[in-house]
Amino acid sequence: MTMKKTALVVGATGVSGRALINYLDRQEDWSVIGLSRKPPYFETRARFVSVDLTNPESCQEGLSGLSEVTHVFYTAYVDNKVIAETRAPNARMFANFLPVIEKAAKNLQHVCLLQGTKYYGQYLGPFKTPAKETDPRISVPHFYYDQQDLLMAASEGKDWSWSAARPHVICGFALGNPLNLVATIAVYASLLREMGEPLGFPGKPGAFTSIYQATDADLLAKAMVWMSISPQCANEAFNITNGDFFRYQNMWPVFARHFGMQAGGVETMDVPSRMRGTDKLWDTMVEKYRLQRHPLSLLVNWDFANYAFSNDWDVMSDTTKCRKFGFLDFIDSEQMFLDQFSALQRDKIIP
Repeated sequence: MTMKKTALVVGATGVSGRALINYLDRQEDWSVIGLSRKPPYFETRARFVSVDLTNPESCQEGLSGLSEVTHVFYTAYVDNKVIAETRAPNARMFANFLPVIEKAAKNLQHVCLLQGTKYYGQYLGPFKTPAKETDPRISVPHFYYDQQDLLMAASEGKDWSWSAARPHVICGFALGNPLNLVATIAVYASLLREMGEPLGFPGKPGAFTSIYQATDADLLAKAMVWMSISPQCANEAFNITNGDFFRYQNMWPVFARHFGMQAGGVETMDVPSRMRGTDKLWDTMVEKYRLQRHPLSLLVNWDFANYAFSNDWDVMSDTTKCRKFGFLDFIDSEQMFLDQFSALQRDKIIP
């Protein structure tokens, strides 16, 4: 008989957290607790606990009774337009969380930490590619380092282990999480189509031609669960991507065809300025196409679009290590985008 495991998914209403809960909901040997400040907006059998990770008292109150937790999946993140200013709050949240859950969860077995390619300095400019888990840390401080150092120190000599997943541009859907590449492209295309315009690429010319990668949220969830229960993965970090690469210059015409549009070329612009005033148009589209009544601000953040389409250097992670350790799943990125666009249309998020 398989022993029942209890997952605590931290950041449960985000893209990665939702995907983890959806995946674990389907596993008979798991029970799930979701941790977030907001209640779930999707169907799940998980029990939800509301905790403000920025508040030590809230952590103490909300986490102290979770004695049944055996596995933690930490995906919580606080964003800021200035990346350097994300360090302090995210490091502090994890420092508030970890000692309380470690004390409460008497049978804790594993903590899986969500990181990303910022670990390798991807956000600063051209970096060593393909990035490998053994690459040294860059000199610029980042909360990924703070969180991992705290995790490693806390697990020293304990019965529980840790792991870290390093994806890039996680693709899935979460309501109220506008830092989302799939939703950004889909809503941008829908608005341009409504205006009768072609689908131009709003980023830099170099971003149009450079090599890029993505990580499907469901694939990431499966990988994080795999590394949390596989003994060989204890105290290891893994790059997790779809397993392929693409260039937007090849992908953009495919996107245009999906939305029934003419593909445009590179039209470098400030996306927030270009999209200013489209909230009213979106509200009109919601009525016209009988979409779910979500304001545009819950679906997209146009500043994120500027960032996402500005990387005019190659972004490549080596995924040899996860394959050597036993995770062999992969997804075709082009098909992933098309499938997720179709899901947004089916769910009446976009027309």
